[in-house]
Amino acid sequence: MARSVHLARPTDSPSAAHDPSAEAESGPAPAVPAGEIPLLPPDELPRHVAIIMDGNRRWARLRDLPELDGHAAGVEAIRALLRHAVRRGVPVMTLYAFSRENWARSDEEVTGLFELLEAAIRSETAELRARGVRIRLLGRVDELPDATRRSIGEALDATSGGDRLLLNIAFNYAGRTELVDAFRRLAASGIAPDDIDEGAISAALYTAGLPDPDLVIRTGGEQRLSNFLIWQSAYAEFYGCEALWPDFGPDEFDTALLEFASRHRRFGR
Repeated sequence: MARSVHLARPTDSPSAAHDPSAEAESGPAPAVPAGEIPLLPPDELPRHVAIIMDGNRRWARLRDLPELDGHAAGVEAIRALLRHAVRRGVPVMTLYAFSRENWARSDEEVTGLFELLEAAIRSETAELRARGVRIRLLGRVDELPDATRRSIGEALDATSGGDRLLLNIAFNYAGRTELVDAFRRLAASGIAPDDIDEGAISAALYTAGLPDPDLVIRTGGEQRLSNFLIWQSAYAEFYGCEALWPDFGPDEFDTALLEFASRHRRFGR
């Protein structure tokens, strides 16, 4: 007969930082607009969808186009997807737009990416505000060109009242850099080492106050996180697809949502 044993469990496990029932800044998913049939019940939708938008350059090469044309097509794909995400009632979305590793690309491509971001922000801010989208930037803003910082700041101010979708743009972002910045912030706060736990670290990240991603989507056929939300994605469901980012549209997004809803998440329990 097996002997009953009482296990001494760690007092900080499981962590509230990854508790799917934890309250977050985003609040409940907004209602689906009148007259529209929802894809999924609100409690089956991911609270936070993070997307690694991969394949712009390959899309352009397949069409014998300049690589910047691929990035421009990728911006168009974002526009269509945001409209659809609002309709579907997803409350938080994070898009990986420019990693700190991307600085290693040519001056022409990096400059072109900054210009595309500025143009997209200027042209889309009014519509995003009208659709209830609030923009938030994740990354080291201080390292960006002045014009880019100004455009981002104006968009943040103009969309601050959005209450249907919180759109995080990960620009000049890297997951390891985010952790470095978080640890520096904690050190500067004077927190005692014994008081540093997962909750304290989560509160020092760029994403403080937000739910961790429930679903991470990567387009372009690759199967890696590429230094994207590496702390926050510890319990995320990963969905990869072959579609290059400019070809990823509402139908592909719905497929990812349905796949997410079909999975059983146990969180180690």
